[in-house]
Amino acid sequence: MIGIVIVSHRQLGEALIDCVEFILGEKPDALTSVSVDLRENAADLRAKIEKSIKKVNSRKGVLILTDMFGGTPSNLSYSFLEEGQIEVISGVNLPMVIKAVSMRSEKNLAELMEYLVNFGKRSISLASGILKGNKRE
Repeated sequence: MIGIVIVSHRQLGEALIDCVEFILGEKPDALTSVSVDLRENAADLRAKIEKSIKKVNSRKGVLILTDMFGGTPSNLSYSFLEEGQIEVISGVNLPMVIKAVSMRSEKNLAELMEYLVNFGKRSISLASGILKGNKRE
């Protein structure tokens, strides 16, 4: 099973995990978060991310989901990139996390990563456009 670490500003990752648990009705294994407080030392934050990666790593790969491209959580996470072993996707949203948890046993890391990027984009919609009958892009 692919491990998942959500690295985000403050407690966003914890809130996403709480929502996933509520929606799925159970606490998923190998899913954890790291909350980034900008007042913390970068080396300490990297150590927290590294510890979380080790916690969820079952040798099938680890997917790090971050909240915002270019933000501190993403920038810290990029230092752990290891092609085929540890990948990072920025722009996490709740549908992505649910789908990642649901599909990580069915796909390898590269397949899951590609699927989630496309799925995450498709999960964004403009309600007024849908109500007017416009197709989702």
